Amino acid sequence: MSKKTLYSLMLSEDVMREIDALAHRMGTNRSNLVNLILAERVEVKTPEQQINDIFTTMEQLFSTSRELVPLFTPNTQRVTVRSSLAYKYHPTLRYEVELEHGFYPGEPIGTLMVNFRTQSQGLLELLGRFFRCLSRIEDRLLPMDVAYTMDNARFTRTLSYPVKQNSTDNAPLDAEEISKAITDYVSLIDKMLKACIGGADAATLTDMYAADLAGRRVLL
Repeated sequence: MSKKTLYSLMLSEDVMREIDALAHRMGTNRSNLVNLILAERVEVKTPEQQINDIFTTMEQLFSTSRELVPLFTPNTQRVTVRSSLAYKYHPTLRYEVELEHGFYPGEPIGTLMVNFRTQSQGLLELLGRFFRCLSRIEDRLLPMDVAYTMDNARFTRTLSYPVKQNSTDNAPLDAEEISKAITDYVSLIDKMLKACIGGADAATLTDMYAADLAGRRVLL
C-alpha cells in the first residue's frame, strides 16, 4: 500500500462544496474522497479500498461459521466479530481487527483486540490465564515478533506484516490471502479459548496451536 503525500490543488468552490457534501454523506473527509475519485479515474486502488476489500472478504468467510458472527460497516478501518462463550450467563467476546492505512514490510499491518465485558471474576481470571498462555506459545513457536498488551477487559496483539511460510516468494499478498490469514487466526484463537474454558491444559493448547501453525500458509 502506498504512502500519502501532501499536494496543493486549485479547485472550483462549487466542486469542493459538492465534494464536502458527498464526503459527509459517506462518513469520510474531503481528502479521502478526492483521493478515491482520482484513484477510480486512473484505476488505482487506494489503501482504504484495499482495507475495505479485506474486510468484505473476511465478512464472507466468517458468514459460514456457526461460532463467529461478523459485524462490518463498509468504508471503516475496523471489523468486529462476536463470539458466545459456554460459561455462566453466556457472556460474549468481541474480536476487533483494525488495519493501518499502509502495509510496509517489517511493520505491523494492524492490531487484533479481544474485548471481554463480564463481571465474573472467575471468567476474567480464566481469560487472563489463557491469553498469557497464548503469548508464551507464540513467543516459543511463531517465527516473528509480535507485541501484546492486556488489562482487565481487553487483550491486544499486533498483526505482523504477512509473509508466506516456507516460501521464498516475497511478492505482496493480495486482499484475499490477507483476509483468509486473519480469519483463520481469529478462528484458531476462538477455538483454543473455548477449549481452555472446557478444561484444556497448556500442553493441549500448545498442541492445537502447533498443529494449526504447521498447516498455515501465511503468518502474521
